Amino acid sequence: MSALNNPNLNKKFEISQNNKFSFKDLIVWQMSIKFANDIIDITENLNTTKHHFRLIEQMESAATSIPMNIAEGKGRYSKKEFSHFLMIARGSLYETLTLLEIFKFRSWISVNDYNKLEDQANEIAIKLNSLNKSLIS
Repeated sequence: MSALNNPNLNKKFEISQNNKFSFKDLIVWQMSIKFANDIIDITENLNTTKHHFRLIEQMESAATSIPMNIAEGKGRYSKKEFSHFLMIARGSLYETLTLLEIFKFRSWISVNDYNKLEDQANEIAIKLNSLNKSLIS
């Protein structure tokens, strides 16, 4: 099921079209907020040794960086700057996916959780690319 067709996607993060901050109206930002929170939910329940804590922090940092860069870019004054921050968000998404791959390989997360997060990430990547193309065309 596409994230956009998921009735539960925006229940917790429903955003009014009358927001003072227009980045909150972006579907890709809303999807990224949900993705970041899903990552945090998973990392809070990881059963790893303490010396892996840096990887967990990096996963949370990369995941939360996605919506933060979308918001920061939307707050800039030019399409070129916005596009630049969307590319940074895309890089953070890929970083998160790489860490998810490592976590799956080490059996820190289930294959099922990995697949769900990868599907979410794919939807976000599609939206980021579409939004970026609309800015540069």
